[in-house]
Amino acid sequence: MGSVLEIRNLHVNVEDQPILNGVNLIIKQGEIHALMGPNGSGKSTLAYTLMGHPAYEVTGGEVIFKGENILELEPDERAHLGLFLAFQYPVAIPGVSVANFLRTAINARRKLEDPNDKGISIPEFRRLLTKKMDQLKMDHGFAGRYLNDGFSGGEKKRAEILQLATLEPEIAILDETDSGLDIDALRIVAEGVDALAGPNLGVLVITHYQRILNYIKPQFVHVMFDGRIVESGGPDLALQLEEAGYDWVREKYAGAAQ
Repeated sequence: MGSVLEIRNLHVNVEDQPILNGVNLIIKQGEIHALMGPNGSGKSTLAYTLMGHPAYEVTGGEVIFKGENILELEPDERAHLGLFLAFQYPVAIPGVSVANFLRTAINARRKLEDPNDKGISIPEFRRLLTKKMDQLKMDHGFAGRYLNDGFSGGEKKRAEILQLATLEPEIAILDETDSGLDIDALRIVAEGVDALAGPNLGVLVITHYQRILNYIKPQFVHVMFDGRIVESGGPDLALQLEEAGYDWVREKYAGAAQ
């Protein structure tokens, strides 16, 4: 049995305002879940809370991963356990190449596992990075560019997927990876995620629109409204949202949220 991320009755405040109001969700390694919902429903708050962003105050519930409540852990410790977050708006780091950033990330993880580890050798790292870039059909020149500096929206998201491929987490959270992408960039990024999906990777795709799910096929689709997951189903649920929008969700659950 693979790793399981279990979110139990999670409540979160941002600037003293309740945003998450009892989220329950189980994601297993090897599964692809899509989390959809109108703007302001709490989707990104869930993503940042799972990775330990300090601005998000957990007021109740727990998140169990590999048998421990990770809410007590620092973000780097959560990453070390096997969690990964692809940001909606990745930050540029001028002066730091994609390759150097990835090698530093790998060495930081190895150091946590063994304080005496000397780090991945440059030849070994080059072989690893070349293999991952080939898997994602990426130009090798991409590795020498400064991370996200002057990148297009699509290039920023591809850099996130390359991080995902190189770090090999067990559960990945993709926070609106489709945001700001044209259809070609969306397809390229989605194909990258599909290339990585498999028995060793569980994925939570957070999205407002169904279109990315034309390329990344989830087994499970969840709808968030007012800080809760109010509907769960299969891929047909995403198609229903595409056709009918979120008005029916608001009508069905707005009264219950009061």
